[in-house]
Amino acid sequence: MPADLGAQPTGRRRGRLRVYLGAAPGVGKTYRMLDEAHRRRERGTDVVVGLLETHDRPRTARLLDGLEQLPRTVRRYRDTEFAELDLDALLGRRPELALVDELAHTNIPGGRHAKRWQDVEELLAAGIDVVTTVNIQHLESLNDVVQKITGVPQRETVPDEVVRRADQIELVDMAPQALRRRLAHGNVYQAEKVDAALANYFRVGNLTALRELALLWLAGRVDEGLRDYRAVHNIDRVWETRERVVVALTGGPEGPTLIRRAARICDRTAGGELIAVHVTRSDGLAGASPGRLAEQRSLVESLGGSYHVVVGDDIPEALLTFARARDATQLVLGTSRRGRTNRFLTGPGIGETTVDRSEDIDVHMVTHAFTGRGRLPSLGRRHSRRRTLAGYAAGLAVPWLLTALLSQAHTALNLTTDALIFQLGVVAVALLGGAVSALLASVVASLLLNYYFIPPVHTFTIGEANNFIALAVFAAVALCVSTVVDHSARQTARAARATAEAETLSTLAGSVLRGADAVPALLERTRTSFGLDTVALLDPATGEVLARTDTPAAADDHPETTELPVGADALLVLTGRRLPDTDHRVLAAFAAHLAAALERDRLATVAAEVEPIRAADRMRTALLAAVSHDLRTPLATALASVGSLRSPEVEFSAADRAELLALADESLVELTRLVDNLLDLSRLQAGALTLHLQPTHLDEILPRALDSLPDPDVPVRPLDLDTVPPVLADPPLLERVLANVVTNALRHNAPGAPVLVTASAHAHRVEIRIVDRGPGIPPEDRDRVFLPFQRLGDTDNTTGLGLGLALSRGLAEAMGGSLDVEDTPGGGTTMLLTLPAATEAPHEETR
Repeated sequence: MPADLGAQPTGRRRGRLRVYLGAAPGVGKTYRMLDEAHRRRERGTDVVVGLLETHDRPRTARLLDGLEQLPRTVRRYRDTEFAELDLDALLGRRPELALVDELAHTNIPGGRHAKRWQDVEELLAAGIDVVTTVNIQHLESLNDVVQKITGVPQRETVPDEVVRRADQIELVDMAPQALRRRLAHGNVYQAEKVDAALANYFRVGNLTALRELALLWLAGRVDEGLRDYRAVHNIDRVWETRERVVVALTGGPEGPTLIRRAARICDRTAGGELIAVHVTRSDGLAGASPGRLAEQRSLVESLGGSYHVVVGDDIPEALLTFARARDATQLVLGTSRRGRTNRFLTGPGIGETTVDRSEDIDVHMVTHAFTGRGRLPSLGRRHSRRRTLAGYAAGLAVPWLLTALLSQAHTALNLTTDALIFQLGVVAVALLGGAVSALLASVVASLLLNYYFIPPVHTFTIGEANNFIALAVFAAVALCVSTVVDHSARQTARAARATAEAETLSTLAGSVLRGADAVPALLERTRTSFGLDTVALLDPATGEVLARTDTPAAADDHPETTELPVGADALLVLTGRRLPDTDHRVLAAFAAHLAAALERDRLATVAAEVEPIRAADRMRTALLAAVSHDLRTPLATALASVGSLRSPEVEFSAADRAELLALADESLVELTRLVDNLLDLSRLQAGALTLHLQPTHLDEILPRALDSLPDPDVPVRPLDLDTVPPVLADPPLLERVLANVVTNALRHNAPGAPVLVTASAHAHRVEIRIVDRGPGIPPEDRDRVFLPFQRLGDTDNTTGLGLGLALSRGLAEAMGGSLDVEDTPGGGTTMLLTLPAATEAPHEETR
């Protein structure tokens, strides 16, 4: 499934990178890489194997025959030798194509780079083509997702951008059942590891989820490459590579019908995307209800879609521009709610205009129960240029038309009736074109009424004073109507503008509240709301880009730039269409939200810095409360024993002296253990614990842990500890962890039942299970057992400070592992200690 998306850079030739991406180990990435190497070699390409891991797989190893293999460099670290890629030798050999396996690998200290992907970058910069492999779980952005799915943290990661920049990415895919069969046949791991792998990491659910992650990640990469290609080649046409359905919402009652229809269209094809959009304009949107829009937004999001608000005076053009920017294939509109009279007065509606301009976007006009049930247009609506010109024409034509009609019936009508009919015509012109058109119509009507209907006719002379008064009243009424209409239009426009702004700001606030990261959400909402190409947040002092969002392809050949301060420490830069002055008030509100979001992020950072100090204070408080009794008890016992032995007033027998000395020794040992636990816990929390990580054998460390217990003859039964590989751990600290966990299991175990300690290995991890048959731990208390000074189920304070499990988890995590609680089948508690297998070099860390 190749994705050839790269572009050859200009200037000095840079090597080309090909990545074989897999969902899990064993799908055949290395095999495919070697197969590609043989094909390239047969075509005459100079191919060298820089570094390749066969993992003892015979079929993979046989493919190395006939290929030149570069000797590895050996690095010594803590008395152990490790073979690594010889970067300098490979650069000196300078082949046309180099094979470098396991892109996410961490290099042994002593080389030029810490990570293998950095070695690959240097090879590419030198003009050497590279073929490499990586699994989906090693991508940095998916690290936490993979850990949630598999329960195994990945310590070796590679930045997504390194893989995204590859000239070609090929997914090596395999069905989960086929991979499990390959594993069971011994084609992936050695026989002794197969059962543990099948039961843990290679479960069908895990493999299915990892496969989906790999497919979705690569699909997103392909989509990015396609958008970049279209932008570079100025391709504005919609490419129907994926069904994206945009549904236009007005806030009217037909909204839910349109949303569900659009969702059904999306469901007809796999991977369809539902996008809802509401257009606000400078005069608002007639019939838009904020409450209904909020309900419709919730419906869209419940169906898996996204909701957007854009600003545009030309609603059809705004809809189509948004749809093309999102590469939509279909646009869903509702049929008009206007009645026949409304359509006759106002001309073609939004739906008809959108269909005429849609070009390569399919437009669905969906009928609904509210078709044709709209109201007449509002008197105060602000008119378009076309409507205004039509009003001027009507202002001139309507009086003449009425004159022609009234002239035919002048004998049946009197002057008063003629004036009222002319007055009605003026009002009709006012409804169509506004105040100026109505004023023009009233002037023309006054002249025509005087010339044709007031005696003496066919002259502008008025013979009677009464007729003069009637004409004056007619003109005054016409002027008043024009003024009222104009005033109504202005007030309604202001109210509609305020409604549109309120809708936009309401949507803005909702998007911020729904998002975890407010600043990117605000920038994206600003870009889509105002139809801009780019919105960026800059540091005005340095010009550094703090955050940025772009449209896939610029819509304007000559974009304009608007700058707006955001608080005292940031500058909002908007690039795209020219923004009218009426939009700047809403922009100021967006900038205020951005300033508040930046301040909130700053305060969150400060709070995060203060939290460790608060935690340390809480720890000190708890410690002072605990030491008042728990440390005093063994100390008082030791002092009493020693004081008795030193007293000259009492004569002790040899047996009594031995018993007192043993009691003092036991108390001092207990006191030493408590103090050591407290000191180690303090070091962990302060980040001052030094670790000496090295390969450690469990079958050697467990006996030492048991010997450190007060009673070394405890009923503990180890199982399979000698069959797992060594773990990468600090031996004394691992001994402490095992001793604490085993002690806790013994304390709560059923009488007479042994504590079982077993181990299994899979996916570069070793799992150690300490199993007891005690009462178990309720799910709601499982996190509490790892808090300091917790003794769940204990009825006295003589069993310690409750630090054992808290310290054990901290030490396990410091060594790159974890400590969790599971139920024991049949009753009891299983402590699961997970540590990395010793496949990496030993090293020293401070935690």
